[in-house]
Amino acid sequence: MTHADFLKSDFPTPVDLPDIDLTGPGRFYNRELSWLGFNWRVLEEAENLRVPLLERLRFLSISATNLDEFYTVRVAGLRELQREGHTNPAQDGLSPTDQLLLINEDARNLMMAQQRVFGVLKQEMEAEGILLLDHENIDEQDRDFLSDVFMNQVFPILSPLAIDPAHPFPFIPNTGYSLALQLERKKNKKGLKALLPIPHQIDRFVRLPSRDGTQRFLPLEDLLLLHLDSLFPGYSTKGHCTFRVLRDSDLEVEEEAEDLVREFEVALKRRRRGEVVRLKMSANAPQSLKNTIMHELHVDPEEMVEIEGMIGVSDLSELVLDERPDLLWPSFAPRVPERVQDHDGDMFAAIKQKDMLLHHPYETFDMVVRFLKQAATDPNVLAIKQTLYRTSKYSPIVEALCEAAEDGKSVTALVELKARFDEAANIRQSRRLERAGAHVVYGFTEWKTHAKISTVVRREGDKLVTYTHYGTGNYHPITAKIYTDLSFFTCDAALGRDATKVFNYLSGYVQPEKLENIAISPHSLKSTLIERIHDEIAHAKAGKPAQIWAKMNSLIEPEVIDALYAASQAGVKIHLVVRGICGLRPGVKGLSENIRVKSIVGRFLEHSRIACFGNGYGLPSKKARVYISSADWMGRNLNRRVETLVEVGNATVKAQIVSQIMAANLADVAQSWVMNPDGSFDRCVVPEGEFAFNCHRFFMENPSLSGRGSAGASDVPKLTHTED
Repeated sequence: MTHADFLKSDFPTPVDLPDIDLTGPGRFYNRELSWLGFNWRVLEEAENLRVPLLERLRFLSISATNLDEFYTVRVAGLRELQREGHTNPAQDGLSPTDQLLLINEDARNLMMAQQRVFGVLKQEMEAEGILLLDHENIDEQDRDFLSDVFMNQVFPILSPLAIDPAHPFPFIPNTGYSLALQLERKKNKKGLKALLPIPHQIDRFVRLPSRDGTQRFLPLEDLLLLHLDSLFPGYSTKGHCTFRVLRDSDLEVEEEAEDLVREFEVALKRRRRGEVVRLKMSANAPQSLKNTIMHELHVDPEEMVEIEGMIGVSDLSELVLDERPDLLWPSFAPRVPERVQDHDGDMFAAIKQKDMLLHHPYETFDMVVRFLKQAATDPNVLAIKQTLYRTSKYSPIVEALCEAAEDGKSVTALVELKARFDEAANIRQSRRLERAGAHVVYGFTEWKTHAKISTVVRREGDKLVTYTHYGTGNYHPITAKIYTDLSFFTCDAALGRDATKVFNYLSGYVQPEKLENIAISPHSLKSTLIERIHDEIAHAKAGKPAQIWAKMNSLIEPEVIDALYAASQAGVKIHLVVRGICGLRPGVKGLSENIRVKSIVGRFLEHSRIACFGNGYGLPSKKARVYISSADWMGRNLNRRVETLVEVGNATVKAQIVSQIMAANLADVAQSWVMNPDGSFDRCVVPEGEFAFNCHRFFMENPSLSGRGSAGASDVPKLTHTED
């Protein structure tokens, strides 16, 4: 399918799916298979010749990291349901056992494809002078260098472990990588099995001295194989293999825990010791070693994958070398909004002038940090309230909050302990904030707080003015360099009151009433979305233009999907940009012929959540209803989390979202995939000789409308998408 087919008003001919009952669960596509499909798209970017070589290697690494997390959380959960005898189907009709069988087949194919792609990339890297060696092609000169590396940088942290009745099989933690050895004493030929855990505290690849301008690396496990005599003197090696363990990493927390922080610390220790959900082992391992490892780890054959190639593909990110800019994306420096520069960096003055929407990473996230740092040192600021879901280890946001608290300002921080894989970091941050004198609250035990809100109360003359930041992404300055997200700054009094009510809800558990411009889950966000969809149905039935444009990471909530199906059947034209999981089947005759779904996978990770409704005027229109949100359209976000859906009223910000951001996403060809009714995706076809529009490049080259300064926005390109 070409992108012109995707966009034209006469949508491609809808498809019949005769083998699927579209009145029942078959109208939904399976969540887990859809996620795997997304990871296939990530891997295929590693084969995209328009992408620089080392960025392709990065995509390969990301696909492996993604798959690991998928197994430790999603597959672990399905496996537990299966073991407990649950046969209840998912919304698409598949039981846990059905899903595990399909996942196992697809994931094994994905892992084999990762090895094939790595083989191709390795050859291309060699042609560019980046060599990955093994212990069998190391010469004497390299051996001398590696001997010094081994003794001084590796040997002190190794723990060789014998396996015999006096030395039981050791615990291998989640993502633990080990070398297993079958040894024989040289004197009496007595056998010994041993493990050599490969330390994760040091780099996986040892850098060798450059030769003839080449950059050369040796995997750490090969360094160990070269020095087994130092580790097991008097023994010869009869066989070896490597293996890597993934464990169940989902957390269970007692709902009535008196001390939530302490309960999470205990739960994190349980995660470390979770059951093995996948074992990867190098192919052609000695059978006795293989049997021992599988027996001791309690792994069934279907949970073990033999790998012809490299185990731990995620570690290849270490070989994305900064010193090879010729093999990386061209450098890009995020912009400082002109309006902020016009006010000499004064965020409050810039926001006071007019609402401002920043599009990260194209506009620097440093403006969010500056907003809070300025608040911390401003003597007119009385109070700061902040949600923290994920942030960096050495967070400038937390630094600013601590500084404000130490300066005597009232600081309230909502720290979400249930941010998966960041729980330990958030516990550390919460203790630090408490020491500084901030009020730290943890929200609800049963719901995650995923909303992204910051408020600053400032005395201006005889009034108190509330400055508010609503975001679609986390307060994380590192991920903000690669995630596309929106930051909405306003001093609108109604939006400030709404934010304050949400914070009071999080700290006092009193459900807010009469919110003026926002909706929140789990109370009103889903119903608001469905109400807006039904409004479009009414407009279509009245003969008015009826359109929906929406962007999110995942779409699986069944009530929302059914509302979109109903809208399609009523004639509403619906364009969805869904990066990852999509349980909706687009383009199905009689069900969804007016719905099109695309996924964008490119240089930056699409992360913003946007919803635009024509409101009887079509899209784009100044009278459209436009929202930004912290929530994906998933059951967990709409029913079991605290999230925000913020309606944008400012005309410039609305134009920026509809005619610039969404229009560019819909027009993208270079990084886009179109979803088929069967759940598969096809890359957009670019006819020979035609220009392939790239929305990421467009955003890098063009400033945001609402961030323009005294020069005005008249010369900023709008990419107004029309149905022609």
